[in-house]
Amino acid sequence: MAKEVKVLITDPVGLYATPVTELVDTVKIFNCHVHLFYNEKEVNMKSMMGVLSLGIPSKAHIIIKADGVDEDSAISAIEEKIKSTGIGDIL
Repeated sequence: MAKEVKVLITDPVGLYATPVTELVDTVKIFNCHVHLFYNEKEVNMKSMMGVLSLGIPSKAHIIIKADGVDEDSAISAIEEKIKSTGIGDIL
């Protein structure tokens, strides 16, 4: 069963290259599929260009879903990375 986390982007610049790089690097180590949903669009979260293509601004609500054998670990790692970078709040 897929796991998900809802996030409110709080960084004043939005989701820009530096935190996206950190998030992508975080999820690349997992075997599960990880997708980011914003504004009725879905991208593979293991693709930096895919995530940046969404142009996610400050105060945006996003959903990150993981589906696969290590989905729990992936979601936990994503939540920790979001907290440590200060780019958003877990909802």
